[in-house]
Amino acid sequence: MNMNKKIKIAVIIGSLSENSYTLKAVNIVADEFGKSTATDIEIINPLNYSINFPGLQRNAEQVALLQSKVKEADGVLIATPEYHGSFSALIKLTIENLGYPSALCRKPVGLLGIASGSIGAIKSLEHLRSVCSHVGAIVLPGAVSIGEVEKYFDEEGHCLDESVEKRLRQIAHIMINFITAHIVSGMSLEDLARKKF
Repeated sequence: MNMNKKIKIAVIIGSLSENSYTLKAVNIVADEFGKSTATDIEIINPLNYSINFPGLQRNAEQVALLQSKVKEADGVLIATPEYHGSFSALIKLTIENLGYPSALCRKPVGLLGIASGSIGAIKSLEHLRSVCSHVGAIVLPGAVSIGEVEKYFDEEGHCLDESVEKRLRQIAHIMINFITAHIVSGMSLEDLARKKF
């Protein structure tokens, strides 16, 4: 990794609520990323980009801007609440707006799921892992599912459980370690393999 190049992380948040538990969890992960001066992080609210339903061609400039932010990132964290046994419609719509080939293609992607139920966001993360893999993302190990989320955060967003907070912060380390180990001077391993010597 070129040590003069900052690691760019894009976090896509899949909740519409202004003070959602998903955002509270993301803020803890973002705080951990922020401890490194070698990391730039941007939290992306897809609604700020006027994304389209499939088949519609409106807001092309905004959609292109969203795609460019994801393409420019060295890694992407996708954070979703679990709704009816799957990830949020906002995340699905965002993925559908990332183009074909997808801006997630060959991109390291971490997954975070939040749920009120006791089994957590296991189903939504299984579905999301499948979709991300289908579009060519490199889905990283260590996806985090937090169940009964109301128990673990106060109104200000502080985590009330040390083990849950540790799991959230670990996402940042997994992603940074992967990018550092597998991206050399901003060139992907696939690019290196295809380079003619």
